[in-house]
Amino acid sequence: MARTEYFADPNAPKPNSLVVAASAVVTDNRGRILLQRRTDNGLWALPGGGMEMTESLPETAVREVKEETGLDVEITGLVGTYTDPRHIIAYSDGEVRRQFNVCFTARIVGGSLAISKESSELRFVAPSEIGALPIHHTQLLRIQHFLAHRPTPYVG
Repeated sequence: MARTEYFADPNAPKPNSLVVAASAVVTDNRGRILLQRRTDNGLWALPGGGMEMTESLPETAVREVKEETGLDVEITGLVGTYTDPRHIIAYSDGEVRRQFNVCFTARIVGGSLAISKESSELRFVAPSEIGALPIHHTQLLRIQHFLAHRPTPYVG
């Protein structure tokens, strides 16, 4: 299913759903950030996705990292909350989503990198190289907030 992301675009379609989601900034021992190249839009992104009715947001982040990357992680902190109503995600099945995302930090505790149906490529990327990748503004904002070592989580 194809996905198109909009931000502050007056031509974006009107949302027809609100989805609570979690993402995670996972780093390796060299400080590189784990990114996946999404199969639905070809852009690089943090692992993450929608919360299921039976789980908490931290559990969502752990599950999504495992599903999308093959790695087992534990949550270590909070980057922030991302709820900007100008961020719209349209899917080819007709869903037009306004997403509420909580971004966590996580450390690897097991597993091994494995491509999923949601990712065509996985890579640990040095912070200095992230700007050269095709990545949506909203993903880049989360990474920038993580790299800023903010004393408190971002609330927005």
